Amino acid sequence: MKGIEREPLPGFRDFEPADCAQRNFIFNQWRSVAHTFGYEEFDGPIVEPLVLFTQKSGPEIVEQLFAFQDKGERAIALRPEMTPSLVRMVGKRLATLKRPTKWFNITEQFRYERPQKGRLRSFYQFNADIIGESSSAADAELIALAIATFQKFGLKKEHFHVRLSDRQLWVLWLKAFGVNQEQEVGALLGILDKWERRSPESIQEDLTASFKDSTKATLFLNTTEVLRKARTLDAIRECFHNCQPSSDMEALEQRLSELKVLLQELESLGVRDWVTLDLTIVRGLAYYTGFVFEVFGNGDQGRALAGGGRYDHLFEKLVGQPMPAVGFAAGDVTLTDLLRKQTLFPPDQSAVDCYVVFEQTERQRALLLAQQLRAAGFSVLYSLDLQKDLGKQQKKAYADDPHYVITLTHELVSQAKAQIKGAESEQIVDLKSLPEYLKQ
Repeated sequence: MKGIEREPLPGFRDFEPADCAQRNFIFNQWRSVAHTFGYEEFDGPIVEPLVLFTQKSGPEIVEQLFAFQDKGERAIALRPEMTPSLVRMVGKRLATLKRPTKWFNITEQFRYERPQKGRLRSFYQFNADIIGESSSAADAELIALAIATFQKFGLKKEHFHVRLSDRQLWVLWLKAFGVNQEQEVGALLGILDKWERRSPESIQEDLTASFKDSTKATLFLNTTEVLRKARTLDAIRECFHNCQPSSDMEALEQRLSELKVLLQELESLGVRDWVTLDLTIVRGLAYYTGFVFEVFGNGDQGRALAGGGRYDHLFEKLVGQPMPAVGFAAGDVTLTDLLRKQTLFPPDQSAVDCYVVFEQTERQRALLLAQQLRAAGFSVLYSLDLQKDLGKQQKKAYADDPHYVITLTHELVSQAKAQIKGAESEQIVDLKSLPEYLKQ
């Protein structure tokens, strides 16, 4: 008989105890940092109405979802991200919402995509958002929080960096080329987002189709290459001035001034050294409206470790009321790979505190002792075999490598004592004082 398939579905993972311990370590670190920044934890349902995601991202998103019809003939989907659920939940209480609201969430997400390195169909994300604050101070705090989460794992400046960009600067750049319609802007932002992963020939082909003019497409391609290399405010300003003189310079100066304030805020928070101004970051999701950023491992040109930005129009789009918001998400898949590569996971903590072994005549007393020690907060094992003699129990205990092996014999119990053996000591201890002895 063949039996069942023993591997999980493609893109899903089993978490055996050691893997689960690493996952919980990540969750605990995320949660700890979020609390130090004053964020409150929330959660939502694992399934949502399909329209919540199509209204946010368009009908094409369905191909990337675990979408289906339930028994009530409702179109639903497993959540691929948390932001739409957050907007829906906050939208219920906008009138009484304290501002700013700072919420975070650690939850499993699902996307029906081809599994590949750094991207699975099931994954966990740390999401943090500030709602109701439009100033760049909120953007700066989110970036500082993102940096702090990676620092919490022991990662340093040589391990990761933040690439900061601005969608509004790109919109100004597109307007200088006569691109004003929302649909056209969205299409070209999509090309910019995938720019560094494509050949110049394929980019030229798409630009020609968008501009319907090969000469204008070539000019856009060449000047955009210059802008993508700009790493300072002055370099961005010079690029607009030299490459596209028809730019709205007043709007440009206003936006550069706002970007300067953000960089100064990051400096005050002590995290400016982690941040590089890099307009190659565009972020593929259409709802971003302002500053955007991504976190990458140094020397790693693969997937981002985290990413986010400002999405000031999403509340109005989904719940009909405007509300400024900014947020980011960090995934567990790429982070786990990085922590393993840098050997930053803590040593295996699976060893139990105590293993109680006993002569079978003292089984009742041994089980009572095990319960007393558990009540005192210790992890305790003992043999579940009703026939196993003391010698075999001891062999099993030492194989399991607990911190202490506690032995009960008839002679010891008659004196209300137990033998306790640790890695470097062996003593006879009164049964009554055993919990206090272990706490020392």
